Amino acid sequence: MEGEATKVNITETPKERKGKAPLLTTPKAASGFMKRFVHHKGTTPKGGYKRGLAIFDVILRLAGIATALAAAIAMGSTEQTLPFFTQFFQFKAEFDDLPVFTFFVIANAITAAYLALTIPISIVCIIRPHLVAPRVLLIILDTVMAALTTAAAGGAASIVYLAHNGNSDANWPAICQQFNDFCQEISGAVVASFLTVVVLMFLVTLSAFAL
Repeated sequence: MEGEATKVNITETPKERKGKAPLLTTPKAASGFMKRFVHHKGTTPKGGYKRGLAIFDVILRLAGIATALAAAIAMGSTEQTLPFFTQFFQFKAEFDDLPVFTFFVIANAITAAYLALTIPISIVCIIRPHLVAPRVLLIILDTVMAALTTAAAGGAASIVYLAHNGNSDANWPAICQQFNDFCQEISGAVVASFLTVVVLMFLVTLSAFAL
């Protein structure tokens, strides 16, 4: 009849269906897969880079422990007694005769203990390289310890300089001609402490790059 819609049934034969490729996935699913693929490719190299920095961070902390301990032990065990003495006085030099050297020993011991305690945090950064909070904590604490160690090393270096050269204006004689062994040991301790400062500066830089 006129005005009525004519229904047409179209059925495909097996031969016609054979030439068509089936739709493997919907456009939405394909889009989600591509996003995951791009995200995976974008994060893997970055994660490997941060993991490498974290491994180097642990190595530097171990080196810092060694130098800080060497500085503290060398300074803390430094003493020398001259073979000649008078009836009422014996010529002897010890590190605790000067408060600066005592502060030096305490500061370097604290730095060595700090570096040892922060190794587990660095290991966490190796396992989870994308975590931000541990890196922020390390960069703050490393900066504080770098300032402490620099103050201790700088103060001790000034005393070592006076021990070697003296100061004629202040009437301070050089004592290293008599206390040669004492001066060599405290000089080595100061050098080791400055090496610790360099290690801490590298640690701060590494944390900044990782962030």
